[in-house]
Amino acid sequence: MELVTLRHVYEQEGPFATVYLEARVPGEDAGKQVELRWRALRDRLHVAGAPPETLEAIESALGEATGHEQACGRLLVAAGSAVLVDEEWDVEPGAGDDAFWDPLPQLGTYVREAARSVSELVVIADREGAQVRQDVVTEHHGPREVDSDVVEGSGHGGVHKPRHGALSHKRIHRRAEETLRRNAKDVVAHLNWVAAKFRPQVLVLAGGVQARTAVREQLSAELAELVVETERGGLAYNAADEALDEDLVRIAGEETKHRAANRADRMEAGRTHGRAVQGDAVVRAAERGAVETLLLEEDVPARHEEFLFKTCAETASEVELVPAGTGLTDGAGAILRFPVQQ
Repeated sequence: MELVTLRHVYEQEGPFATVYLEARVPGEDAGKQVELRWRALRDRLHVAGAPPETLEAIESALGEATGHEQACGRLLVAAGSAVLVDEEWDVEPGAGDDAFWDPLPQLGTYVREAARSVSELVVIADREGAQVRQDVVTEHHGPREVDSDVVEGSGHGGVHKPRHGALSHKRIHRRAEETLRRNAKDVVAHLNWVAAKFRPQVLVLAGGVQARTAVREQLSAELAELVVETERGGLAYNAADEALDEDLVRIAGEETKHRAANRADRMEAGRTHGRAVQGDAVVRAAERGAVETLLLEEDVPARHEEFLFKTCAETASEVELVPAGTGLTDGAGAILRFPVQQ
């Protein structure tokens, strides 16, 4: 996760109210249930000292609450009379609702869940074009679609090959191949535009074999490095069939393991060359803008955690997770941009 996305929060003066609503099974009275859940959290914030304008700002944001909050969960952060963060919050069921009133927002739970997620650019290709999905995939909730587009290729003429041979059929065959390549080129042009904004960690190619191949052959080297192919899914199922979603979760799990192994290797190599630290040295490195990647254990709150988020957000650091039990001193480590004196 790139902590710079939270910089705007830390630029505001605190204290901050942080509210978590966990995902639950929605019912017919979902809106009323959200209201009751918020009322209990509001009472806690009031007792803790949150002013009326902050509570009213959160209540206004929840004013149109429906079953969506029940199904997806929600995170809100407010200071003064402004809501600074209002996002869906995918988390393991059973985590419970929570609320905090503190000098800094309590974002450890949110940051860890975001760090567990994998951004997947999903391409379900056919001969005419492709459906392109931007999915954020988590273990507990599966794919969450951020955006989706249908790309129609600019190629004209038939794209299906003839079944019987003849000289004219060979021309039709060549025309069909050229149309397929042209349509694939149009799909890849759209992928380049989307990837520049979405910054996927994986590019999943699904759909027909020939269409997938045509798209893959047009990809830049940068995107080609991210490719994972699957034979599941297809436009006939509106790209939302259960089999494809299962594969997206599997691919995300493999990517998460790969990232964890890479972080462990980098941490070990960094210690040898003065480019990795842990414990109090992480705070000093963060204050000097030296932290490239902040490392946290899965379920272990780090000492000075909220201060580290604030400081690292100001210097555009990333945050990643290492497995619980890794034994980082004070629960935090860092891979550095440059060595710092201890």
